[in-house]
Amino acid sequence: MNSHTLELARQAAAEVRDPELPMLTLADLGVLRDVCCRHGRIVVTITPTYSGCPAMSAIRADVAKALSAAGFADAEIRTTLSPAWSSDWITATGRRKLARHGIAPPGAAPARSKGPIPLTLKTRRHAVPCPRCASADTEPVSEFGATPCKALHRCRSCREPFERVKEI
Repeated sequence: MNSHTLELARQAAAEVRDPELPMLTLADLGVLRDVCCRHGRIVVTITPTYSGCPAMSAIRADVAKALSAAGFADAEIRTTLSPAWSSDWITATGRRKLARHGIAPPGAAPARSKGPIPLTLKTRRHAVPCPRCASADTEPVSEFGATPCKALHRCRSCREPFERVKEI
């Protein structure tokens, strides 16, 4: 399989939309890890935003459908959990798309340490700018939004509610 054919397969997989954040492609979200050829067969590797992500079966089916439409009917879709996905993998384009759709993009993900992770019972609060008016005068309403990877906030300036993608 030549590099042009592999690039066509990568492009087909990369343009699949996330079912929970449909303004983002898998490439925007950073869950598309690899597209390669093994034994003459296209193999696509994806990483869920978290290990229990309920959208993974839909994403796998959508990737298979997109690859089939592009002429790669016998593709294999693999899921890998390591390294774990990080919200830092969302591209700059993806972050702009989130904000344009009224969803606050995540800030920098917390640093990951090797070895045991210390337990902290305090929640870390940081300013979340409103994606509508850019005010930093916002407040959390709920750490749980429409999907597990989002939280609900409210802007005190424009008084509009908005979701934020959590830092992972």
